[in-house]
Amino acid sequence: MKYFIAALFVLIAITLIYGIFFSDSHDSLAHHVSHLGTTLPLWSALPFAGILLSIAFFPILAPRFWHHHYGKVSAFWSLIFAIPFAVKYGNEACCEILEIYLLDYIPFIILLWALFTISGGILVEGTLKGTAKLNTLFILIGTMIASWIGTTGASMLLIRPLLRANAKRRYKVHIVVFFIFLVSNIGGALTPLGDPPLFLGFLHHVPFFWTLQLIVPMGFISIILLGLFYVIDRYLCIKERKESPLPEIDNSVENPCEEIETEPIRIRGLINILFLLGVIGGVLMSGLVHCGALVINGIHVPYQNLARDLILILMGMLSLQFTPKIIREANEFTWFPIKEVAYLFAGIFMTIIPALAMLKAGIHGNLAFIVRAVERPLDYFWITGILSSFLDNAPTYLTFLNTQLGNSFAGLPEAVAVNLLIEQKEIYLVAISIGAVFMGANTYIGNAPNFMVKAIAEENGIKMPGFFGYMLYSALILIPLFILLSIIFF
Repeated sequence: MKYFIAALFVLIAITLIYGIFFSDSHDSLAHHVSHLGTTLPLWSALPFAGILLSIAFFPILAPRFWHHHYGKVSAFWSLIFAIPFAVKYGNEACCEILEIYLLDYIPFIILLWALFTISGGILVEGTLKGTAKLNTLFILIGTMIASWIGTTGASMLLIRPLLRANAKRRYKVHIVVFFIFLVSNIGGALTPLGDPPLFLGFLHHVPFFWTLQLIVPMGFISIILLGLFYVIDRYLCIKERKESPLPEIDNSVENPCEEIETEPIRIRGLINILFLLGVIGGVLMSGLVHCGALVINGIHVPYQNLARDLILILMGMLSLQFTPKIIREANEFTWFPIKEVAYLFAGIFMTIIPALAMLKAGIHGNLAFIVRAVERPLDYFWITGILSSFLDNAPTYLTFLNTQLGNSFAGLPEAVAVNLLIEQKEIYLVAISIGAVFMGANTYIGNAPNFMVKAIAEENGIKMPGFFGYMLYSALILIPLFILLSIIFF
C-alpha cells in the first residue's frame, strides 16, 4: 500500500507543479469543466466502463488473479485515460485531475479510513445465542447507527459479533444478506456520514442536515425488511430445531434457536466512541463554518475542509494509539478491506472525469442523450439505482446529480445550482439520493461495505452466494419493495 500512496502523491505533486509553473491564467481554469464537457469524445469514458466491468467480472472469472492484482488493474485503466488526457489537454487536464483528487477522492478515502479504523477498535462480546429476536435486534441497531458512524463503521462493528452469535446455526446466509441490505446500505441514508454518495453530495454543497428528510422512505423500507427478516429467521430456527439429530430433551441445551436467556453484552474499546464523536464534529464543522479557501492552480480548497480532514486523520491515529492491540486482534482487524477500496476508487475517480465533465455540460455535451432520457423523478430514482447496483453507488450519485444540474441549471456555479435544485426541484435530489443509497444493496459491488461483509462471512466459514446468486436475493426481496416505494413516493 505504501507504493500506491507514494504514487498517488507523486501524481498530485506533478499536476500541482505543472499547474503552478505552466498555467497562463489560474482564473481561466475556473471554466475548464464546461469546455471539457463539450469537447471530450464519448469514447473517453471507456476506461471508466472498463474499470467498473473489471470490478464486476474479474472476481468471478479470475478470482486468484483479481485478489493479487486488483491494484494493477485499477492503475492500468487510470493510465489508459490519464496519459492521453494530459497530452491532449495539458494544464487543463492536470487541473481537472488535481481537482477531483483534492476535492473528492482524498476526503472520501479519509472519511472511510477514519470510520473503518475507529470502529475496528470497538469490540462487542458476550455469550450470545443467535435467536430470531437477537438477530433482528442486531440488524435494527446497525440500521439505526449506520447514518452516524457510516455504513462501513456499522458493518465492521457488528458483523463479527453477529456471526459469533450464530456460529452454531445451520442456516446463516440470509442473516448476512439482510445485514448487507440494511446495515451496509439502507441504514446510511440519513446523514452524509452514513453512505459515500451522500458524503460526496455534502462535498458538492448539499446541506448536511438536508438528508434527514429521507427518514420517511428509509423507515418504510426498513420496517418491512426487518419484519420480513424476523419471519424468515424464526421459520429457519424452527426448521433447524426439527432437523436437529439430538433428542428432544437436549434441544434446549445445544439448539442455537432456543429462546434462552443470554449473558449481557460487553463492549470493549469504548474510548473509540469519543473518536467517533470527533469525526462527526469534524464533518459538521466543515459544513457549518466558512473561512475562506486555499487556491491551488485555480482550485479553491476550503480551509474548513482541510481542517476536517486533519481532524479525521487525528481521530484515526488516536484510535490506533489508545486502543489495546488485543481488542483489534479479537476483532480480527486487518487493513485489507480499506486498502482494496482505496486502490479501486483511485481508479474510479480518475476515469470518471470525462463522464462528469460531459454530464455537467448538459445538452451541449456528448452525453446529452442521457440528460434527455431522464426527465421525471421516477426516471432518476431507477436509473441512478440500477447503475448504483453495478457501477458503485458513490460515483453514480455524483454522475446523476451533475446530470440534473446540467439539465436544469447548466452554466451556473455548482453551489448556486444545488441550492436552486433544493428550492425548486427537491424531489429530484430525493430520488437520486435514495436510488443511490438503497439500490447499492442490489449487488456486492454496489457499495464498499458489501464486499467487506461478504469477505468476513466467508472467513467465518459461511458459503456466501456468488455475484448472481446474491442478485437473486435482491431481485426477489428488494426489487418488489423498490417498485412499491416508487409508486408511493414518485
